[in-house]
Amino acid sequence: MKKAIVTGGQSGLGEACVSRLRDQGITVVTLDLAPGADYTVDVSDSASVNEAVAAIGPVDILINSAGIVGPNKPLWEITDAEWQKTFSVNANGVFNLCRAVIPGMKDKGWGRIVNMASIAGKEGNPNLSAYSASKAAVIGLTKSLGKELAETGILVNAIAPAVIETPMNASNTPEMLSYMISKIPMGRLGQAHEVAALVSWLASEECSFSTGAVYDISGGRATY
Repeated sequence: MKKAIVTGGQSGLGEACVSRLRDQGITVVTLDLAPGADYTVDVSDSASVNEAVAAIGPVDILINSAGIVGPNKPLWEITDAEWQKTFSVNANGVFNLCRAVIPGMKDKGWGRIVNMASIAGKEGNPNLSAYSASKAAVIGLTKSLGKELAETGILVNAIAPAVIETPMNASNTPEMLSYMISKIPMGRLGQAHEVAALVSWLASEECSFSTGAVYDISGGRATY
């Protein structure tokens, strides 16, 4: 039986991924700061991540879903602390988890890593420069790491959702949500279960010749 770690697994996209993977018979361990997580872990804290991964043992699948929106304001109004926190969670968190689980995956000769990026990491959303830049960092990390591990049996891919109906996006202003929906040809928010379906395939045996890729799931917004 395969074992997976899902960060941010208590809500939103992470929770949907947990449900989908468990339905497939995969043992899923959640890392989150929210109540109910299997391990209470701040993904930006590498020591806590390393401690949790050591306790969990080798895993086959890693879903990096933990993330924050960060400041919703013009770049010149963002404080050092706001910028650094957004990167600490969204980019450093992915780095910390990947670094912690890869040795175990290499020993097994098999692994699947799926990183949650964003369409914002490709196009940039106004007044969300910290979030957009941090998700662009996730895309770059994914492309690089996929090449580094290409001959190990470990595949690393990312997905780039447009705005999805999740608690995280509930913090966006109505004006920002309206702006983002206006850019989606399907004219609606994505649903978490739709994202989980794509993640499920990327985490499976069926995904066998794709690594370092970024998959659009944006209702037609992204065309590249």
